Amino acid sequence: MPSRIPPSTGVGFKHTHLDDILADTDPVGFLEVHAENYMGDGGFPHRALERVRQDYPVSLHGVCMSIGGPEPLSTDHLARFKALVERYEPGLISEHLAWSTHDDVFMNDLLPLPYTDETLAHVCEHVDRMQSFIGRQMLLENPSTYVVFDNSTMSETDFIREIARRTGCGLLLDVNNVFVSATNHGYSPLTYLMDFPLELVGEIHLAGHAVQEDDEGETLLIDSHDAPVADPVWDLFEIVVKQTGPIPTLVEWDSDLPDWPVLKSEATAAERILERVASTFMMGKRHAAAV
Repeated sequence: MPSRIPPSTGVGFKHTHLDDILADTDPVGFLEVHAENYMGDGGFPHRALERVRQDYPVSLHGVCMSIGGPEPLSTDHLARFKALVERYEPGLISEHLAWSTHDDVFMNDLLPLPYTDETLAHVCEHVDRMQSFIGRQMLLENPSTYVVFDNSTMSETDFIREIARRTGCGLLLDVNNVFVSATNHGYSPLTYLMDFPLELVGEIHLAGHAVQEDDEGETLLIDSHDAPVADPVWDLFEIVVKQTGPIPTLVEWDSDLPDWPVLKSEATAAERILERVASTFMMGKRHAAAV
């Protein structure tokens, strides 16, 4: 049976932290792993994941399925992903609204796509294909973006909402991605969240970002996952969970890894917000974030 992910805070599982995780007497709520790191059959990565899976529920997060790409999904990649689902029985399964492949070329970046009827049709086809192949619902994550397409005919929130309506997928709301994209493109993150279908969110991601400048000297945020969660992202997170109630929340930190106490402190900060919200949240239909 799939593990149940509690409405609490988890962290991305890194082998560097294995001993600390096993020794922690106040464990986090769950661990999340990137599927592509475990697509070999054995070795230390699997031994480590098998060990923590004895004590923790696991969320499986894909980064290379290329849901937004123009070509059909790779049957080999789907088969490897399904094998992980069957082996570790994750409580949640997610992928990105992005593309990362073209013909036989695989790129390391999660690239944006235009929000058009044509793109919508093939994204829905890919989501349907993935869910049918693995026999589970997936959560689709909103992207962080650095460019927009002139030929887009709908907003990102409308595009995401329609994917969920057509396919029955759930949503993964990355709050840092919202803040990064809003800053880069000059719109309000709260306006975005007010139009986001929060009632479909099954998991939240939090992460740090890097602050740079573009060629015109304007601020450019990069979704780098190499720093603590920024204060504005914490504020947006609290606004969201006041509307949704506590739901599984992941702190991502994928490069320049800190020592375990630093990462754990980020998870603890998120957990305190969830606990504070839980004490006042009134059960009922989720609704859009209010300013």
